[in-house]
Amino acid sequence: EHLFNLKFAAKELNRNSKKCDKEEKAEKAKIKKAIQKGNMEVARIHAENAIRQKNQAINFLRMSARVDAVAARVQTAVTMGKVTKSMAGVVKSMDATLKSMNLEKISALMDRFEHQFETLDVQTQQMEDTMSNTTTLTTPQNQVDMLLQEMADEAGLDLNMELPQGQTGSVGTSVASAEQDELSQRLARLRDQV
Repeated sequence: EHLFNLKFAAKELNRNSKKCDKEEKAEKAKIKKAIQKGNMEVARIHAENAIRQKNQAINFLRMSARVDAVAARVQTAVTMGKVTKSMAGVVKSMDATLKSMNLEKISALMDRFEHQFETLDVQTQQMEDTMSNTTTLTTPQNQVDMLLQEMADEAGLDLNMELPQGQTGSVGTSVASAEQDELSQRLARLRDQV
């Protein structure tokens, strides 16, 4: 019953993570609309909401993985209990068989014994795989500005002049470098004349 509840909780957390992913996509769409309308304050609010939804999705996913790992541990403990009982039964049978020294029965018992250990190894490996699949979250400092720029790029708009940080865009840079090249050429011609 507890194992079922743990597995159900893991699925519920996973579902919540997917819901947050959908909310994040909806917020990104709202960012684009706000940028197109030139409303940067609203765009920034939607960007903050999108990042919060993304972080919640990751947190739900991480929690789901942890609950899943606990469920795997519980499953292993239950299995270990069953294996222990089975092994006790096998040992009793071995005692009786060894007394009669029937090699065929001894071989069959050893096969059953090895099968129990193989089952345990598979379940232990599955638990270790589940535990190693948990991830950590790292968050860059300027996510909001990067998301705003990304959404503006997708919408085909130039945000660079509107951002309070005064970022320069690639268009401004290329014009400046072209002017610099032209000035450098003129300077070189003047030097040649002198």
